[in-house]
Amino acid sequence: MRRFESLKRIVVLELSLIGLIFMTIGYIFVWYNCYFEAVSWRLKFYQRGHWLIIALYFMLLVFFAYTYGGTKIGYLKSMDVFFSQVFSVAIVNVITYIQISLMSMMMVDVRPMLLLFVCQIAISGAWTWVCQKVYQKVFPPREMLLVYGERPIRDILDKFDTRPDKYNIVKCMNISEGMETIMEECQNGYGAVVLWDIPAKVRNDLMKFCYGRSIRVYMMPKITDVLVKGADPIHLFDTPIYLTREYALTVEQRMAKRMIDLVCALILFVLASPFMLITAICIKLYDRGPVLYKQTRCTRGGREFQILKFRSMKVDAEKDGVARLASKNDSRITPIGKFIRACRIDELPQLFNIIKGDMSFVGPRPERPEIIEQYMEEMPEFAFRMKVKAGLAGYAQVYGKYNTTPYDKLKLDLFYIENYSVWMDLKLMMLTLKIVLKPESTEGVDQKQVTAMKAAGKEENDMEMRQ
Repeated sequence: MRRFESLKRIVVLELSLIGLIFMTIGYIFVWYNCYFEAVSWRLKFYQRGHWLIIALYFMLLVFFAYTYGGTKIGYLKSMDVFFSQVFSVAIVNVITYIQISLMSMMMVDVRPMLLLFVCQIAISGAWTWVCQKVYQKVFPPREMLLVYGERPIRDILDKFDTRPDKYNIVKCMNISEGMETIMEECQNGYGAVVLWDIPAKVRNDLMKFCYGRSIRVYMMPKITDVLVKGADPIHLFDTPIYLTREYALTVEQRMAKRMIDLVCALILFVLASPFMLITAICIKLYDRGPVLYKQTRCTRGGREFQILKFRSMKVDAEKDGVARLASKNDSRITPIGKFIRACRIDELPQLFNIIKGDMSFVGPRPERPEIIEQYMEEMPEFAFRMKVKAGLAGYAQVYGKYNTTPYDKLKLDLFYIENYSVWMDLKLMMLTLKIVLKPESTEGVDQKQVTAMKAAGKEENDMEMRQ
């Protein structure tokens, strides 16, 4: 099994690199035939200089493709891999065009680079399709055993059903069937075992059993697992100790984070100001209502502040005074509002909140006090999200969806808080650029889901308390 998994990783890596090499070959052609002459009259190039330019392009392509998931063939959906590669190529081509212009001391013709980009899109689409077919042929879906407790399993089954090309849960067993029976079943050649909401003692026994027999395990963490994941290992005595601190970020981390917030917010404000001006004019002309929408939200320590957004709903959207999440096909959203929400333009005024210090660039999304109160009735741990400043973008927004349940968002946000680093902030900023263009990240919630959110959180919380 280990050799098979190692072979699988090697094949995926090779397929990804071959696709990126094809794209780089296209750049080599453009460099030699379109841009080299524009640069050579300024700089004298030897053969090693050409290889350096090409190697730099390839390394940037690998870096951004890896960052955005363009190398995760088989792991992500084929369209996600394709979109990630296209996004990565676009960024690298912009950087490369600026680099060539600087070397030639003038703005060079952009048309060859645009033509290259179109060709690379075609290469990426064709190669992603080929790789997906090869992957599915060589590596069929992983057959898995699901072990569950009291909570209904429909939710987790639905999640795995979204990836039928990669996962196939062929059998489900309840812990009431007994540990011996479950352990025997785990050894029947499954590709993995999924542990879904089972008591801690049973889970620990199964984890050790599977680990000792080299059986792969997928486990959905609870809140305490996320907290332990971010703990610091220390060695005071002759036994390992995990330390979970009473505060989230150190003073040094907060200072670095604030500096990054100010620099990035000011740069983005300058770049986005034309779009903000056009948006403001369109909103005003549409219904003569206010351009900005102010709403009370909570940030670090539960402190309330006024968040700023471009108004995307009717003026009297909440005239009844009841706070509620936007739903799919919400009639309160104006035509202009639909566009600016889809493009995330409505969030741009929050740059003022970041500059002021109410928010950070990256952090848990700020919620309204009334909604926090509703969630905390069933999930007291929801307050843990407010150990850091609220953010314009967050871990839960990058790796979840708009309609991800509050409990799952809480676990994602806690993972960010407990594992914070400056690099994580920078990586999430880059990933946010990609997420902005994905429509499912801006979906509203179904009415059924609104009801199920609190129920799901209550079930999770009750389960943890019993364990």
